[in-house]
Amino acid sequence: MVTELVIGIVGSLIASIIIWLYHRMKNQSVNELMKQLVSPKLTKKESQEILKKMNLKLGMKIKLEYIRNFVPGETKIEKAFLDICEKNDIEPTKEICIKFLGYDSSATRDKYYKLKANPTVPTHVEILPNKKPVNTNNKQVVYMSELLKERYPETCGNLIKILEKHNTNYAFIKGTKDIWCRDYMPVQTELGKLIQFRYEPSYLKGKKEWEETRSDTKEICRLNNIDAIFSDINLDGGNVLICDGRAIISDRLFSENPEREKDSLIKELSELLECEIIIIPALKSQDEDLTGHADGMVRFVDRNTLIGNERKPDEYKYMKEGLQKALDSFNLAYIDIPYFIDKDPKHPYSAIGIYVNYLELDDLIVFPVFGKEEDQRALDIIKKTFPDKHIEPINYNDIAKEGGLLNCTTWCVSVEESVNM
Repeated sequence: MVTELVIGIVGSLIASIIIWLYHRMKNQSVNELMKQLVSPKLTKKESQEILKKMNLKLGMKIKLEYIRNFVPGETKIEKAFLDICEKNDIEPTKEICIKFLGYDSSATRDKYYKLKANPTVPTHVEILPNKKPVNTNNKQVVYMSELLKERYPETCGNLIKILEKHNTNYAFIKGTKDIWCRDYMPVQTELGKLIQFRYEPSYLKGKKEWEETRSDTKEICRLNNIDAIFSDINLDGGNVLICDGRAIISDRLFSENPEREKDSLIKELSELLECEIIIIPALKSQDEDLTGHADGMVRFVDRNTLIGNERKPDEYKYMKEGLQKALDSFNLAYIDIPYFIDKDPKHPYSAIGIYVNYLELDDLIVFPVFGKEEDQRALDIIKKTFPDKHIEPINYNDIAKEGGLLNCTTWCVSVEESVNM
């Protein structure tokens, strides 16, 4: 009898606590939810649940895309509040400030109006370099994944020696899941803006071990203090080449964004990148060209000249005609450079043979050589094409066998000021 009484009392207490918790959660104010949102121990899923509750109380003013892409990390309530307002077009009126913060904040309101009045303020990259810049006039920084020096220490070391020889600033990116940083890092426009495209390439889907190598762009930007403009267009950075108001992108863009109408997609890209868009054909089969990236086919020499894989008689008709159409439409000259396919059964996606995937800086080109007879001809062409640049050859074969080369494994950003230690 006593046992039954105890069980009954405990059961009643538990039920009361559950009811109290339910009403407590239901009646939480936006300000209380905001305080939870800036908790340093919050997981991504927990933060998204908090935003969903907040959104219900606000009458669905927070965009669902913002909630889906939200990454916790900001621990200052006013900064988090400003981000919510700016990204969701919520004007921080006195009433809204009090609802979110518990008090009015004219300073937040002033910041909001400045951001809305000048939305294209150049973004700033704050990743610190691994060495003190020798030449403070050099405004370019070469970034690499931390995994590059971990997995390929000797080759990465050889690349660093070349960069140091030419007084080039460099740094390593935290939080990456593979070495191909060009593809998942933001694309920098000629005016300095950083555009972070959606990184969900089809070639990483279908195999668990490949899907697990897809880097989280939001998390990388957060970890490395990168402020970028996010776009929902699915596009790899290796498929974007920019020069003097023009951008080259392969038509793999369209199959990666099947839900988008082609003309509107190109228009949106042109506005984001502040360039006219030139589309070139990629091989239709991923077995022949896994990624379809433009940087494995051509590079800009200048606004009106491309250097690219040698055009051969046995090429597919759609490739030859598509490239020629782009050249004619934009009055582009074309310089052929050697290109060969490395048939290695152990490395079916090898990039050995793709000379155009070099690293280019203002006064330097780090150029891949493969120990083949084509090397010298390719070097002669690149030196003749870029007479004012230093050309540094490098053996990058161990990395190339995995599917990429120098442009793939570097992310080059121009900064307004020399980067400090």
